[in-house]
Amino acid sequence: MLKVKKGKEAPSALPSQPFISRIECHMARNSNSTRHAPAERADGRIIAQQSKILTNQSLLVDVLNAVSTLVVILNRERQIVFANKAFLDLLGKENLKAVTGLRLGEAMGCMHSDETNGGCGTTVFCKMCGAVNAMLSAQTGKEDVQECRINLKEGGMAMDLKVMASPFRVVGEEFTVFSILDIADEKRRDVLERIFMHDLMNTAGGLRGFTRLLTSASEEDLSQFSLIVNKLAEKLVDEIEAHKQLRQAENADLEIQINHINSLELLKEVRVTYMNHEVASDRDIQIDPETGEHIFSSDESLLKRVIGNMTKNALEAVKPGETVTLSCSKSRDKIRFTVHNPGEMSREASLQVFQRSFSTKGRGRGLGTYSMRLLSERYLNGRVDFETSPESGTTFTACFPLEF
Repeated sequence: MLKVKKGKEAPSALPSQPFISRIECHMARNSNSTRHAPAERADGRIIAQQSKILTNQSLLVDVLNAVSTLVVILNRERQIVFANKAFLDLLGKENLKAVTGLRLGEAMGCMHSDETNGGCGTTVFCKMCGAVNAMLSAQTGKEDVQECRINLKEGGMAMDLKVMASPFRVVGEEFTVFSILDIADEKRRDVLERIFMHDLMNTAGGLRGFTRLLTSASEEDLSQFSLIVNKLAEKLVDEIEAHKQLRQAENADLEIQINHINSLELLKEVRVTYMNHEVASDRDIQIDPETGEHIFSSDESLLKRVIGNMTKNALEAVKPGETVTLSCSKSRDKIRFTVHNPGEMSREASLQVFQRSFSTKGRGRGLGTYSMRLLSERYLNGRVDFETSPESGTTFTACFPLEF
């Protein structure tokens, strides 16, 4: 099941106002504000008429309410004019009016759904949204099936969905039948298994190679090989722990341990760890000389995981000979860590960087940036974000409270 908090009002709903007024409130926004799909909305009277047309189709209503698949029917403005019982139950809604007139992302709580006046479908992030693109395709008369990744406002959770949009005509009105299938478990298993096996096999392969060398190594080489074997063994344990932590975090089973942390010492530990990592080959890691030494409270293990993933991500992005810079500063009641690399992130990557299944490194990668945000926001009361440009390069920032 999709994990959406029961009983929470849809983000754009104004429950204290009558139904027509709620839709007209949406219309009062700037209807031309869009970076992707059209922003215009139908007014309340048209929405009510369209909804009545569909609810009067008793056979259609009975069939859609009898299935467990989530189904909504949308008008030309991509607003919900019908939703089946499974969809309403998911959101904890008692009746259709609670979601009528809203767009899908607004009803489901997508974190980008209220970032522009135009609402769901009109932000720059929506260009990469399979749900919106399937709707637009259906409006040209074509059935379309796509995958859709949604980050929710609540709890930093992510959803992986398979969606199908089909054109549909009733009493001369054009609609889109939109069905939603939760594939989160399938995606999570696929990504976790591929990443875990990829990392595990790489480290285990190196470990096996050096243990073979130990049997024939000279006394001079034996000490050096033993150190390498020890580091590989530690890396193996760390990789197993990282995946264990991520699975516990997603299942809300992760327990945190709060202690006092020295910010500068933490960055030094991260630097030493990743200077010996294969991703740092021919690359440098420096700590900004302006970085201060601050004492704050948090979970040190999880925080190292977050800053470490930021550092690893930066190292993978830079070219040989380039430098990744770590820094930390304090502002009022916040501690702020940054990791900078001189390269610019591509437009496609910047729009999807925190999605669980997305990676520039190919299929079966892409948990590093996702876990940064998951651990920071759900467990450390923090926030992770980034900026990228050709002039300034790419900087990931993680902010946390000084006192947990």
